Amino acid sequence: MLIETVFCTRDVLAPDRFSCWREHISQTHTPMDVEGDHTADITVSQRTLALGAVQLWTMEHSPMTLRRTQKLIQQSDPGLYHLSLNLRGKMGLTSSGHEAEYEPYDLVLHDTSRPHLLRATTSHGEDTVLGTGLFIPRKLLPLPGNAIDSLIMQRLSAREGVGALLAQFLTQVNRDSGSYRPDDGPRLGTVAINLLSALVAHAVEASGSLPTETHRQTLVLRIRAFIRQHLHDPHLTPHTIAAAHHISTSYLHRLFQHEEETVASWVRHQRLDHARRDLADPAQRTTPIHAIAARWGFARASDFTRAFRNAYDMPPNDYRRHVHRTAE
Repeated sequence: MLIETVFCTRDVLAPDRFSCWREHISQTHTPMDVEGDHTADITVSQRTLALGAVQLWTMEHSPMTLRRTQKLIQQSDPGLYHLSLNLRGKMGLTSSGHEAEYEPYDLVLHDTSRPHLLRATTSHGEDTVLGTGLFIPRKLLPLPGNAIDSLIMQRLSAREGVGALLAQFLTQVNRDSGSYRPDDGPRLGTVAINLLSALVAHAVEASGSLPTETHRQTLVLRIRAFIRQHLHDPHLTPHTIAAAHHISTSYLHRLFQHEEETVASWVRHQRLDHARRDLADPAQRTTPIHAIAARWGFARASDFTRAFRNAYDMPPNDYRRHVHRTAE
């Protein structure tokens, strides 16, 4: 299971809930003030998962207003980008004289080093607001700061394309956190960074204006995002990947010469890693191995078994038995 931190007002007596929440959020690595009139029936449920240097948070709460002031920034400024995915309710963000509102399945990126005010309100008769998102160290996004800054507070869609893929990743990791090991956290953090970088690169249409090396990194990020989205396709090959990005297969191979693995090896590694997680998932204990193999693009079960044994030193059936026996 991933390393997690949980805060919930249900664990506190009703008269103390607001003061407890206020104290809790004032002591985090990005402290904030809670503003407005509040009563003892305030509801807050917050969960944070450690993904290496990245933190994945989910929060369901009563309507509230949060403010991060210059004084609080001086108290603690870890230098983070904060990505929010609104899932229920409405969110208003004010910073540097600009104000914007966000609906469900909007993504918004802002900088925790800048003072800002966040208003979260309910809609359609709902009682609570629900959201998830990431805290990512600014230095880890492999794109120029001016390209990223151009998207601060801009509304980014999580309904299609890379934005939808990123939203799916956030919600799935939250939902399935128990099927991962703690040492999966840094790898998942890398996936989160790659997806966000691909989204930023797409949004600013950076490919024609960035320096050559940054352009190469951006294109690789887009290709990786495309591969993740099409892992189920048994016809996903270097040729089809190159064609989808309007480049030659030879140029695709040259791009991955700077990476740790060739493009074909990276596709195979991603497929095997996803299949391994499914095999370790208690909820999929009765799913046939050939079905899991097909789900991740292995057209023939024998090819999957051979590749899995080469990667993990045991066939998939033995791995599944070992994992579930250890968990019992």
